[in-house]
Amino acid sequence: MTKTTKTAMTVLFGVSFAHLLNDAMQSIVPAAFPIFQQNLNLSFTQVGWIAFTLNVTASILQPLIGYCTDRKPMPMLLPLGMVFTLLGMIGLAFAPSLGVLLLASAFIGIGSSILHPESSRVAHLAAGKGKGLAQSIFQVGGNFGQALAPVIIVVMIVPLGQLSFLWFTILAIIGIMVQTVVGRWYGKKVKEVAISKLSLPAEAPRQAFSKSFIGYVMIILILMLFSKFVYLASMTGYYTFYFMDKYELPLSRAQMCLFALQFAGMVGTFIGGPMADRFGRQKIIWFSILGTAPFSILLPHVQPAMAMILCVIIGLILMSGFSVIIVYAQELLPGHVGTVAGLFFGLSFGLAGLGSVFMGWLMDSYGVSIIIQLCAYLPLLGIFALLLPKDSVIMGSEPKKA
Repeated sequence: MTKTTKTAMTVLFGVSFAHLLNDAMQSIVPAAFPIFQQNLNLSFTQVGWIAFTLNVTASILQPLIGYCTDRKPMPMLLPLGMVFTLLGMIGLAFAPSLGVLLLASAFIGIGSSILHPESSRVAHLAAGKGKGLAQSIFQVGGNFGQALAPVIIVVMIVPLGQLSFLWFTILAIIGIMVQTVVGRWYGKKVKEVAISKLSLPAEAPRQAFSKSFIGYVMIILILMLFSKFVYLASMTGYYTFYFMDKYELPLSRAQMCLFALQFAGMVGTFIGGPMADRFGRQKIIWFSILGTAPFSILLPHVQPAMAMILCVIIGLILMSGFSVIIVYAQELLPGHVGTVAGLFFGLSFGLAGLGSVFMGWLMDSYGVSIIIQLCAYLPLLGIFALLLPKDSVIMGSEPKKA
């Protein structure tokens, strides 16, 4: 391994670590919903608005940031995103009302909206030929951070209360330092790429797809995001309420189910990219959604021990496809790496936020149990992924065979 390759891998793991810190802090918010509900006497609809604010602020800015940085990369945005997250953590610690919770959630969402498109571009630059693997390494950091959130709630937030959110300002400061170092490498790399483009003969442009074809593929991919992230929103935001009510068990037991789901999701994310590089992205995309359905449908009807096992299986399968979807879309739209990353990360948060508000309203009207059971059928939408074009159409070559 050359020095340049080692440096690129170090940077790749650096953005993955920053992703871990960001998503751990972001995921604490929905994991703490039962605590906020109890402390501030919130309804499920108000809980849904917190999730909506967090996710929509994260979603709206991401495509815009991705589009702007495709035109002019801005490496110093990386530490700036962590500054917003730092402010959000301080707000959560001292929030006396729903309004302050919403403002703090908005700051965390803004920080996330800055991190994802630019860090995804860094992963793309550091990837070499293994685009799927690089996106998986970047994404697995975020999944590990999400998996830590339920454990953090049990160990710190439940016994220590809201002021314990101040401890997470330390994570935000570490993130600022890591992203500053990554930003310096990113700035140098951007200059190198610009110089190489000037000094090398221009490559023949790849044949562009028609707008109708791109629209067709994007609609299917967005439908996959809807299925995946609205289902995940039902789990991360409301499954703890369902679990505690159905089994009459404490919050700590419910949070461990979420930990199992998200920890297994981290493993699924890590293996999804390399599997897609080997077996084909289209296959992994449809399997990651549709393959979840039998287990998600069964989950609301089993006992606690079996629920833990099913959460592991669901996380392993469902989370294997997101990094693959992003790489698939980036191949569909070459030259728009940041825009694609921003759009898909933004949509994932936006759909989760809208879904949380709608589900919260339905739960206030019809109860938690029936909505959780209905959401379990969302992964069946994965059947539409079978309509996606094969990798050979998108990439111009057949994927490797097993």
